[in-house]
Amino acid sequence: MFYASGFTLLELMIVLTILVTVGAVVIPSVALLQKNPKLTNTAEEVIGALTTAQNKTVSSEGNSQYGVFIKTTASPHQYILFKGASYASRETSFDQPFSIPATVEFYTIDGGVGEVVFDKLTGATANVGNISLRLKDAPAQTKIIYISEAGTTSYTAPSIPLDTRTKDSRHVDFNYSRTINTVTENIVLTFNGNFVQTIPVNDNINDGQIDWQGTFNIGGQNQTVVIHTLRLNNPDTRFSVFRDRRLNTKTLAITLSGDATGTLAEYSADGLTTSFDSIYVDNFEWQ
Repeated sequence: MFYASGFTLLELMIVLTILVTVGAVVIPSVALLQKNPKLTNTAEEVIGALTTAQNKTVSSEGNSQYGVFIKTTASPHQYILFKGASYASRETSFDQPFSIPATVEFYTIDGGVGEVVFDKLTGATANVGNISLRLKDAPAQTKIIYISEAGTTSYTAPSIPLDTRTKDSRHVDFNYSRTINTVTENIVLTFNGNFVQTIPVNDNINDGQIDWQGTFNIGGQNQTVVIHTLRLNNPDTRFSVFRDRRLNTKTLAITLSGDATGTLAEYSADGLTTSFDSIYVDNFEWQ
């Protein structure tokens, strides 16, 4: 007797069940593998934009600072390479927006780094923290970009070094909140209470910053001072003043001609004591 070969209904149902089960496991895994490169690529592109902003700033391209702004109100989310000291005061015609894939999102921005702007002299940033991205439908899949004080980016949290330096009153940095008229104002140096040297700000602007150093003979002894700004009227000013104790033996008071409230910095004859009394000076730090 001849019997037709084939599968029984039960066997077909078993095979179909196995195929459905395998598909339920494999297909999402394949989809996730396809999306993971988008997450990694997006993180790399954000780091690339941060590096570009830092390089443009340090090279003084267009005599400007540059930064990156994270825009989570857009759909999909965006990051914007901008020109300016802040996103709010940027040169809007320069904006370079980049949309990230719709499957990826910025989900946390820690440390106030919704925007990152770099310092023109050092490439450092005050916007220290991290930017986190993830897959929308697989939130456990993340990429975290850490931004250090030096302006470097990494997928590893930076270690925080202990500041073990000996602080020296000869070198001080401080903020100055009043807008300085760079055309009409002078920096005034008063040595020993009676020798006055006037330094026109307008004659000592270099690359958008006050940049001056000089040596004066006071009572037969040379006195050397270095004054420059790390930022100027942006929106405030950050001064850096250096006075080598080996080259200075006289008292010194530093003022601005447009500020009648007091001194920016005062040095004793031995160079060990530094103080101020202008109402516009704060965050006075020995370096």
